[in-house]
Amino acid sequence: MNRSLSTFAPAWALTLSLLATQALLAEPAQARDRTATATGPNGKTATRQVSREEGQVSSSTTTSGGKTTSREVERTAAGTSATVTGPKGKTATRETTRTDTGSATTVTGPDGKQGSVTVQR
Repeated sequence: MNRSLSTFAPAWALTLSLLATQALLAEPAQARDRTATATGPNGKTATRQVSREEGQVSSSTTTSGGKTTSREVERTAAGTSATVTGPKGKTATRETTRTDTGSATTVTGPDGKQGSVTVQR
């Protein structure tokens, strides 16, 4: 049985339009939480907790000695902001702004020293 491609074109068009509509009406990303514990050969553990929502990620790791590090990230179309906190409470930050022509990122260490990079497209 030979059918021309034009016979199937309306079905393909309908299928593609339904898929496109479904993609546009899809719900935003759901929040997800995850916890994992790893145990080393000496019985010491590290527990990592991660929480993700649309545009945000929070994570922390705690060792069996009680030391905790954490990371917070927030993303938008205009940029990204991230903060890392070490086990002694010192923080480092990263700020990125995006435009149609590129991006600019500034990193600030716990001692206040900064570094930056600009990318042009």
